Amino acid sequence: MVTGGGTGGHVYPALSALEAVLDQPSAGAKAEDILWVGSHEGVERDIVGRTAYGYAAVSTGPLRGANPLQALQSGWLILRGAWQARGLLRRWRPAAVLATGGFVSVPMALAAWLRRVPLLVYLPDMEPGLAVKALARIATRVAVSFEPAAQHLPGAVVTGYPVRRVLFETSRDDARAALALERDTPMLLVMGGSRGARSINQALQQALPRLLPRVQVLHITGLVDYDECLAMRAQQPAELQARYHVYAYLHEEMVLALAAADLVIARSGAATLGEFPAVGLPAVLVPYPYAGQHQRVNAAYLADAGAAIVLEDDRLAQELLPALERLLGDREALQRMSLAARALSKPRAAARIAEELVSIAKGGRHG
Repeated sequence: MVTGGGTGGHVYPALSALEAVLDQPSAGAKAEDILWVGSHEGVERDIVGRTAYGYAAVSTGPLRGANPLQALQSGWLILRGAWQARGLLRRWRPAAVLATGGFVSVPMALAAWLRRVPLLVYLPDMEPGLAVKALARIATRVAVSFEPAAQHLPGAVVTGYPVRRVLFETSRDDARAALALERDTPMLLVMGGSRGARSINQALQQALPRLLPRVQVLHITGLVDYDECLAMRAQQPAELQARYHVYAYLHEEMVLALAAADLVIARSGAATLGEFPAVGLPAVLVPYPYAGQHQRVNAAYLADAGAAIVLEDDRLAQELLPALERLLGDREALQRMSLAARALSKPRAAARIAEELVSIAKGGRHG
């Protein structure tokens, strides 16, 4: 059984780990044996709905309320969700539960703890949020992506960040052909996370007339700005419109977009720590300013390694185009960033988490 959600960064690592679990003969698991417990309206419902796994929704709420009334309401929703999760545990009788964070993981993990079902908590970010901090105290085992993250959760196993196996197997030429991209023109990937990012979308629109003569752009806008970006595409000269590829969201094709890109502009959610290194993708990172400090810490980790540069959200409109022109004009710098990113990759991360999950399911000790 798996729980986690709220953003793609809490979903995709678990899907990668599940892929590895199914590959392990010792696990003896099939896709129909796996249930994902998420929220009623979170992105996890849509993402997991595209897989062969089962899905069930429980009630939940944020751990920190803006006022006493909201905190009381959240507490009630979490308790209600834990009761619902308890019923799911009785019916499914899982050997273990994997929790990847997000508020929806709290009631499921509480129910697992109360029923003494082994619980593996995985932290995808560099620093734990409130949910992971709370769940780590009751977990059978805790796994983290990187050594610095283990400082916040003593006793954690360092596994690396799990990514889909196909990311390591997809060539740039094959990815570009599948996406109908020009084979030899540099490709800029622009995305704002699973919900889109308005500041990134607006800054890109300002820069497009200068960018399209020299690069092709694949832009994942999110739903809110999709129509506006399509209109911007229509305003470009006819010969350049074919270089601007606009999508509201990508699912399975996201692997192709990552493999095809020479440079990416993105927020610095958890997925950036695993997916960009897996394909050696240099990044321009724009931490979301209203998500606590974890996106800033994630961005600093990649920047300190030489794999990314960081731009501030409130300065993006002024600084994005000069930064892109500087990077796109220096192929050697991009190559150095690509090598630095790839050096951070942990190809066995998904297998490591699968091994830990199978271990606690069979009653194994910390390994």
